[in-house]
Amino acid sequence: MSIRLVPTTAEQLPLIRNLYQFYAYESSDWEQEDVEVDGRFYVHEAHLQRYWQDDGWSAQLILVDDFIAGFLLLEACEGPGIADMEFADLFLLKKYRRLGIGRALLQQTVSDGRRWLLCCYEQDELGSRFCLQVLGELPYKMRELGKEPEAPGLRRFVVQA
Repeated sequence: MSIRLVPTTAEQLPLIRNLYQFYAYESSDWEQEDVEVDGRFYVHEAHLQRYWQDDGWSAQLILVDDFIAGFLLLEACEGPGIADMEFADLFLLKKYRRLGIGRALLQQTVSDGRRWLLCCYEQDELGSRFCLQVLGELPYKMRELGKEPEAPGLRRFVVQA
């Protein structure tokens, strides 16, 4: 199995937007989201465009054997002094889960020596289990940040290789 992380260009924004619909669908139960009148989940367009406009932000495709398997969104951390980067969103199509792909990508990404912020919502049982399991396996310095009153159920971790 060949796994590649491929940086996208702004021309691929529609592709990421389409994949994001699957991501939004999977989180719709715990986020209590409904579809818009056009049958799609809301995507904050200005935020999505930042992945090709802002320094330190990137949207990458995950390819497995040259097939699109998902995406990885990385952001420059905007919280002062918390971390350098944020491992913002990781999405894998169900076909590619439980193969170690997400684990490998997370480990590879946070091993670059920078301080990384990783967040998981307790309500997202699958994502939270994945996050906590992989974080527990990392041989890096890690600390959990305190809870934020405006984001109940959000667990935040800072990791540095």
